[in-house]
Amino acid sequence: MIDVIGFGIIIPVFPSLIEALTGEGLSAASGWGGMLMVSFALMQFFFAPVMGELSDKYGRRPILLLSLLGLSLDYLLHAFAPTILWLFIGRIIAGIGGASFTTANAYMADISSPDERAKNFGLIGAAFGFGFIIGPAIGGIFGNIDVRLPFFLAAGLSFANFIFGYFLVPESLSKENRREPDYQKMIPGVSLAFLGKYKSLGWMIFALFLANVAGQVLPAIWSFFTMEVYNWNEAQVGYSLSFVGLLVALVQGGLIGIAVKKFGQKKVILGGFVLWSFGMFMFAFASEAWMLYAILIPYALGGVAGPTLQGLLSNEVSEKEQGNLQGALTSMISLTTIIGPAIATGLFYFFTQEGASFYFPGAPYLMSCLLLVLATWCVRRGLLKFN
Repeated sequence: MIDVIGFGIIIPVFPSLIEALTGEGLSAASGWGGMLMVSFALMQFFFAPVMGELSDKYGRRPILLLSLLGLSLDYLLHAFAPTILWLFIGRIIAGIGGASFTTANAYMADISSPDERAKNFGLIGAAFGFGFIIGPAIGGIFGNIDVRLPFFLAAGLSFANFIFGYFLVPESLSKENRREPDYQKMIPGVSLAFLGKYKSLGWMIFALFLANVAGQVLPAIWSFFTMEVYNWNEAQVGYSLSFVGLLVALVQGGLIGIAVKKFGQKKVILGGFVLWSFGMFMFAFASEAWMLYAILIPYALGGVAGPTLQGLLSNEVSEKEQGNLQGALTSMISLTTIIGPAIATGLFYFFTQEGASFYFPGAPYLMSCLLLVLATWCVRRGLLKFN
């Protein structure tokens, strides 16, 4: 939770810091923001499998502590950065060590009995939601005082988290359960090859890929879009993101189970994709701030689709193949964190730059809507094989 609070704190002030360092306007700053997100995601894509294998040999604790220490250093580099290059160095360091959630999930699996795993994994999800409600609000408030202050706060939280982990969190992986690293599995994206085994699920896997590419538009341009269109300050951006966190926590925390029980998996998945598509389309043309808040409700309700679809895919493979499928899906989703922000920030810059032939800051949302419409068609076709 503290990890996510630290991450959430910096989101509302990121555009202002980039503007201050580059001397460029909001439109150009979005391009830099996209490159920073991609640099972090690339490092995570390359190093997450390495960290996973190392945690199986050396234990979860050292990898978790390394991740928290890397984040502390990243935030400090942002706080003291005299040039944009410092931000890239910080993002690269954070990406290399950014395995805290992956390692936390492995830790939970180590200490949980099979019948408790779902509940304990849910605690991690709840911690994420709660942290994202608190973090952006804090960042927005303190960002109004000084644009660098939230980075000092985030660095302090991450370092306090490191100290807490060092003194109070024990190792979860016993020495008898450790193994030597499988160096083949350290190759980035190697697990994506396993997706070729599940040809019968191809349409739904492709739909999940498209939905995740489309969904990256929100973290990529939310701050830039709201500052550009509504002239929001850091506090207003922070409050809106906290509202997003609250909606996500409510949907993920309780609504999914109720919806599946009442309507069944197929209707929940298809309905969720329709709500996602509708929400993205409306975001593109939301000319007033109140519209954005109103549209967030149906868009967040669409969030019932993702976990339900992943659950359906999981149920279609044997217990022996669960690891292969989940590893492949994780690699696929991590790939979308490289592709999505690059496209979204590129479109935002193109349609908002000075002298743009057609001014349209909502272009990234419209692009995501088109991807989600295609994903809806794919998932509908994939669901035909289920009774």
